[in-house]
Amino acid sequence: MDIQTLADAVKNGERRALARAITLVESARADHRAQAAELLEALASSGRQALRIGLSGTPGVGKSTFIESFGMMLIGQGLRVAVLAVDPSSTRSGGSILGDKTRMDRLSREKAAFIRPSPSQTHLGGVARRSREAVAVCEAAGFDVVLIETVGVGQSETVVAQMADLFVLLLAPAGGDELQGVKRGIMEMADLILVNKADGDLKSAATRTMADYAGALRLLRKRAQDPQDFPKAMAVSALEENGLQTAWDEMTTLIDWRRENGFYDSTRAEQARFWFEEDVRQALLAQLTTHGPLRDAMTDLGGAVARGELTPALAAQKMQGLLQRT
Repeated sequence: MDIQTLADAVKNGERRALARAITLVESARADHRAQAAELLEALASSGRQALRIGLSGTPGVGKSTFIESFGMMLIGQGLRVAVLAVDPSSTRSGGSILGDKTRMDRLSREKAAFIRPSPSQTHLGGVARRSREAVAVCEAAGFDVVLIETVGVGQSETVVAQMADLFVLLLAPAGGDELQGVKRGIMEMADLILVNKADGDLKSAATRTMADYAGALRLLRKRAQDPQDFPKAMAVSALEENGLQTAWDEMTTLIDWRRENGFYDSTRAEQARFWFEEDVRQALLAQLTTHGPLRDAMTDLGGAVARGELTPALAAQKMQGLLQRT
């Protein structure tokens, strides 16, 4: 594979090259990892940046419907939209359905849109292991907005905030009272809370839920990177496409404020540091399965723990000592 040719094709916006590039950066093969690093270095020269929006919410809240309606609205304004949808993987078979495209039928037919479903595999936090690198590929391809749809695993789903400029949390009407809003974790990371399905019989419930969360957000400690009235809660209807433009206006207002006050660049710099350290941690963990003596020691100590000859804590200490000597 000629990496420079692939990089040039991606920067020219060729969809087939974009798909191949994301496949390459998502691969776990050692030779592919080296090629992926070379590709990302070549793409970095494009200097292009997209607005990265992380989107989270519990299963059934309407994430796919919201993304399709929201994406269609942005395309109507002349923007190019990429969607990176992370699909949960089976803990037994390791497989994923990857059916997000079928739920975004209109958006998938748009030339200005690109939808890429990816399996979460064993990675925790609601995103795939290489989601951030896939975002970088989409930026180099010239997309204006990249939407990162997470698996939807609940309160701990915060890793997406480490790769997004904005973190949007979708909630369903009557999904919880004001106390739900002060739970630590995912609520603290949200820049904008959107109560979806504010239509039909659920409209009044959505309005009450929005008021509950708006009150709860006032109890949270203010963040330095937020203007006075953020984070905030709003009610939207992805089905009827109500409130989407207002939500987009709030997103752009927040991003503009962060750019003007220096938080946009500093946040991206901190995110880059986070993913550097994460890559180092993952590489060290990989040594436990690829390095012969370490792999054998893990097998032996694991067997001793299973037989009751060692406690897990003592076995871990022995393994740590071996790592320090290696």
